[in-house]
Amino acid sequence: MFQTPVYRTRTSGLLGMLEVTYHTIVRSARGGHRNAVIGMVLNMVQGLTMVVAFLIFFQILGLRSSPIRGDMMLFIMSGVFVYMTHIKALSAVMSAAGPTSSMMLHRPMNTIVAILAAAVSTLYSQFITLLVILSIYHIGFNPITIHDPIAAMGLFLLAWFSGCAVGMIFLALKPWFPRFTGIAKTIYTRVNMIASGKMFVVNTLPASTMAMFDWNPLFHNIDQMRGAVFLHYNPQFTNISYPIYLSLALIMIGLMGEFFARKHVSISWFAGR
Repeated sequence: MFQTPVYRTRTSGLLGMLEVTYHTIVRSARGGHRNAVIGMVLNMVQGLTMVVAFLIFFQILGLRSSPIRGDMMLFIMSGVFVYMTHIKALSAVMSAAGPTSSMMLHRPMNTIVAILAAAVSTLYSQFITLLVILSIYHIGFNPITIHDPIAAMGLFLLAWFSGCAVGMIFLALKPWFPRFTGIAKTIYTRVNMIASGKMFVVNTLPASTMAMFDWNPLFHNIDQMRGAVFLHYNPQFTNISYPIYLSLALIMIGLMGEFFARKHVSISWFAGR
């Protein structure tokens, strides 16, 4: 019962680590609820709530049709789900079990597995939520057509990946500045409610306003997503390469920071916090 597994070959070690990762992903995917189905339903309700809230907001503003030629709900969902996937991936990675967590007392477990499990479980739940909501809307309300579904799926994954990259930076900083990272994450989330560009069309922005949002990888991601979703929209001021390169850089910096923090962290740091 208390024996530690010893892997005699690299293949058996890899398979053993994949098994640990799988069980950690399943545990993380439950979303803090004992019933995995209810956890998934709660995630869908959250997504639907945000979509309905933005629909009501646009109705109050008098925007009864999509700013882009196409379905209004598809315009809202193309922004909301990219935003939610990015933010949820950030939160999941930032909240992954650290080196002082009780889960790390089990020898096969390590922080990389915890981070990977948090990220993959978020991707799984967001993908299922998106698939179910789009299917319900397509079957029950209005048939939709996505101009380039493969590109749209790639941009959905990019939103998740960029969220994981930003989350790695916060995760690396959390052992050193726990209160600051919590505040910074809240500010980043709130700022992206506007700065992500999910409420407006980028091509219609004046040049003086563009500089306020151009720094944000999510801003590029959502605009490129609408270019993939809508036939009659061609993004002119954003590109895919910026969020990809920035995310890769942030992932590398975050991994180096997490490795350094893991070597120096002490459980006494968190006493009384």
